[in-house]
Amino acid sequence: MTVSFHKYGDLFFPGTGDVKDVGEREGKYYAVNVPLKDGIDDTSFTRLFKTIISKVVETYQPGVIVLQCGADSLAGDRLGCFNLSIDGHAECVKFVKKFNLPLLVTGGGGYTKENVARCWTVETGVLLDTELPNEIPENEYIKYFAPHHSLRIPSGHIENLNSKSYLSTIKMQVLENLRYIQHAPSVQMQEVPPDFYIPDFDEDDQNPDERMDQHTQDKLIQRDDEYYEGDNDNDHQMDTS
Repeated sequence: MTVSFHKYGDLFFPGTGDVKDVGEREGKYYAVNVPLKDGIDDTSFTRLFKTIISKVVETYQPGVIVLQCGADSLAGDRLGCFNLSIDGHAECVKFVKKFNLPLLVTGGGGYTKENVARCWTVETGVLLDTELPNEIPENEYIKYFAPHHSLRIPSGHIENLNSKSYLSTIKMQVLENLRYIQHAPSVQMQEVPPDFYIPDFDEDDQNPDERMDQHTQDKLIQRDDEYYEGDNDNDHQMDTS
């Protein structure tokens, strides 16, 4: 399952991620998009984040979480248009950590580099249960953090176009979509289909103009001598490189 909180509308790149975009076929309702307008602040964002993430975890019961901490949602980002402070941004990391699930945290967007560095430093501290002082110590990059040389940045002052009614509508739509997932997966780990796996499909449901040509079909056919068993099977050879 994927969950994304992002700016949407006004031709903002890449133009995808409407709340109605929920995935397709077997993946339908396993893509959660939370579209936001300019100027969302710490209070509005963290309240919405906690409500939706709590429901996702309750419904889907993930075995592991990958959390991408894109910093372009911070106030003052060169391309972003939100009002989040670093403390507000880090509050979301702190919240996800409390689920006590295996957690892989990555970076992401962010176009004011000194604030990206600040944000990921604070959030590394959150992950390590370490409170960092606000004053940045002397180092070879200290000039980038002038004039205050502080670790945290305050929230911004862009007009918040996310009304309470808009956020409530988005929240209710997301929660309604999650109701379509009847129960959490009964098996957390599943065998990955082999490369030659071809999903079942009804040829009559396909667009005639989009059906596979003969060359493409031929490429999907497994040759009798392509896979081996025993000592000749590459899957059983140890990679020592």
